Formats: sequence, structure tokens, C-alpha cells
Amino acid sequence: MHADIVPDLKAAMPELRGRLEANADLAPLTWFRVGGPAQVLYVPADVDDLAYFRANLNSSIPLTVVGVGSNLLVRDGGIGGVVVRLTRGFNQVEVLDNARLRAGAAVPDLRVAKAAAEAGISGLSFFSGIPGAIGGALRMNAGAYGGETVDVLVHAEAVDGKGNKVRLTPQEMGMSYRHTEAPADLIFTHAVLQGEPGEPETITAEIAEISERRAGSQPIKERTGGSTFANPDPPGTPDQRKSWQLIDKAGCRGLVVGDAMVSEMHCNFLINRGSASALDIERLGESVRKRVRETSGVELRWEIRRIGKLADGQDLSV
Repeated sequence: MHADIVPDLKAAMPELRGRLEANADLAPLTWFRVGGPAQVLYVPADVDDLAYFRANLNSSIPLTVVGVGSNLLVRDGGIGGVVVRLTRGFNQVEVLDNARLRAGAAVPDLRVAKAAAEAGISGLSFFSGIPGAIGGALRMNAGAYGGETVDVLVHAEAVDGKGNKVRLTPQEMGMSYRHTEAPADLIFTHAVLQGEPGEPETITAEIAEISERRAGSQPIKERTGGSTFANPDPPGTPDQRKSWQLIDKAGCRGLVVGDAMVSEMHCNFLINRGSASALDIERLGESVRKRVRETSGVELRWEIRRIGKLADGQDLSV
């Protein structure tokens, strides 16, 4: 793909403890199971290791952050530079005083909800309906089932482009519906979340109800990236327009491009039926956007993050 720059990185960072891998296959790390390789994959040992890496990384080398791969489409040409993936050093949940939790960026949202239930902390059950991890929830103000990250966030912790550890409040992050204004160079490492005292049994029942609703309405057992497009209007908007309704109205339910398909169960989900390429999936999404634009005049905004470059000879036009 590209030249192996791992030896140069190791030479420039002799105290690095994290793992560096050249030409790393990213497809198995995404829920779609598609996409090209990373020129270099870096898995930091912990926050200090990440800060050291960023302080010593040549600014000319591109850097991309991926989470658990749920809300992510890696293009077939792969990703140049360094891809950072937070794992073991960022997957702890700590119960704090006053109905608070501190969760690492790699902690799955469902695990946060369950940890809160065990600790008798209510108000965080909605995280069980988000297919991702806390880092992604911070970056896009993820939400589901009547709650969103901004509602419960005390502060986020991150490492900036110079290797400094920083802390941001929701106000400083400029959080709005499925969006934040947080600087793009920040790598989120932890979040402190605020709940309220509650009964574990009641909270566990809430999580079970959300799980049942998801299983009955979403293709959660398929190779999918979760909700594909953000709703045009935020929750609470009078006569709120929902993406799935606009997609259905445009006749896209069951639409196929290559081996990618719009879910029959929930048409705001795209599915890899087994051998789809990233291009198939992205072209399918663009076809949906085009049809919705033509039928409703609405420009759907991708909620799934698309990164990397097209493979040689690929064309995204639909």
C-alpha cells in the first residue's frame, strides 16, 4: 500500500509501549467487515503512551482515530498515515461518588449502561441502545431512546495534537443533535457521566426493554453500521421528519447495489449481505440520498463516518 514507516516511528519514539503494525487489515475491525488496510495501526498502551506518541509524531503524517468500528465505513483504498485504535488501556468503568461513572473511550455503550445498573445509577440506560463505544458517543453526541450524550456528560477527557491532556465540558464541546464542535485533532480517552440514584432492578428492566425494542425493529444481527443517516430534525421538533420515513417514501426499502442492501426491517440501515465492498455500501447510501432529495427535497446527512480513499479505478458517482 505505502512505504513501511514503522521503523522510523519506533526510532523517533524509543519509549513507546503501544503496538505498531504496518499495512494492518482494518476490515475485521469494522461491523461492516469491509475496507482497505491502514498504512500503520497504532494501539496505545494507555493515556500516557498516547500522549507520548502524539507529542513525538511528525505533524506531516496523517492521523485517523477509529473506535469499535460500529458507525464506520473504511473505503477500499485504505487509510494512509497512522490509524489509532483504543483498546485495553481505555476499557475500564469506574463508579464515582454522587451517581457518576468514569468510562474509557473504548468501553461499549451497552457496558456503560449495565455498569450503571449494577451501581444503582439511573439515567444512563439509553446508552444500551447505541451500537458503539464512549469515544464515538463523545465525538458525535450519540443518543437513542430519548437520551443523548450531552444530557449526562460532566466532562470529556482527551489528548490533543501536541500530546497535552485536556478536559472539556459539554459547553466547550459545542454539542448539538448528533454533532459536536470539538476540535478534530482531539482523541477522546474518557468521559465522566452523571446519573441519578436508582434501583438496580428497575434500571435493568429498562435496559431489557430497550434491547427487546431494538431486536424487534433493527437488523442487529446483520453486518451493518447502525443508523446510516441523521434525522433531518432533532427530537422534539413539531412534525419531526425521520430519515427512515423519507427513505421509505422514496422507494428505497430493499434497494440493492452490488451485495449491499437497504434493510427491509429498518430502511435507515444498510447491510453487507456477505461480499459487498465498501464502494457498494457507499454508493448505495448515495443512491438513497439522491432519491430522497428528488422525492422530498431533503438532503440526508450521513451519520456513518466514511474514511480513507477509494481504491484505484473506483468511482463513487451514482
